[in-house]
Amino acid sequence: MSDWNAGIIEEFRGNSGVVSGMFEGIPLLLLHHVGAKTGTERVAPLAYQAVEGGFAIFASKAGADSNPDWFYNLVANPETKVEVGAETVAVGTRVLSDEERQPIWEKQKVDHPQFAEYETKTDRVIPVFLLETQS
Repeated sequence: MSDWNAGIIEEFRGNSGVVSGMFEGIPLLLLHHVGAKTGTERVAPLAYQAVEGGFAIFASKAGADSNPDWFYNLVANPETKVEVGAETVAVGTRVLSDEERQPIWEKQKVDHPQFAEYETKTDRVIPVFLLETQS
C-alpha cells in the first residue's frame, strides 16, 4: 500500500470516515479486496455513491486507460467488506450493466465533476460496481 493511501486510511479510521485533502466533501469508503493472483488482502480508499441496497464505486483510476487492480480483485473475489463511517459492512459486488450504470454514472459526474474529467481522458467505459449490503 502506498504511503499516500495509508495516510488517507489512517485519517478515515481516526475520524469516523471524514478526511481532508482531495477527498474532503466526497463520500469515501474503504474497500477491502483480496488479490486475484496473490490472495493478499488490501484496502483502497474510494469515492462512492449511496444507492438503493448499497453503494456504487467507480473504476476510474483517474482516467487511466486501464482498470485499477481492485477491479480485477473484485471480479475474482466478489464477496468482501467495506468500511463506511465507523461501520464495517459485508457486501457482495458486481459490475453494473450499461443500462444500470448510466444513471448512477451521470449522477456521479454531476455531483463530482472530476469524474466527468476522468471520462474525457480515456477511451474505455469506466466500470461501475454495485456493492450490495449483505444481511
